[in-house]
Amino acid sequence: MKVLLFLQTSQNVGVMAYLPFILILVIMYFLMIRPQAKRQKEKQKMLNALKKGDKIITIGGIHGTISGFKGKDARVVLLQIDSNTKISISRSSISSQANNDELVDTIESNS
Repeated sequence: MKVLLFLQTSQNVGVMAYLPFILILVIMYFLMIRPQAKRQKEKQKMLNALKKGDKIITIGGIHGTISGFKGKDARVVLLQIDSNTKISISRSSISSQANNDELVDTIESNS
């Protein structure tokens, strides 16, 4: 009987020794992993919702307006950055959509 009680107590102590590590992992999940996954989902949703005429900012800091899409599954975006200048960029290189306040409309200023 005493042996059985000793085994039960030693198993509880073993689980209690891992409790701080488990708590650290749970805290890391809620403070780091979950918010990053949420931001990634929001960015993917924004990239899928892009359409012709949207004003965007690339990862490299180029501001422009989407003038069309190329390629299979529209993975390549035609970006108009000036009245005579269009460049092809990968959809994944788009950082964000620009608000009217953020984007200086270079097309109108050059005309």
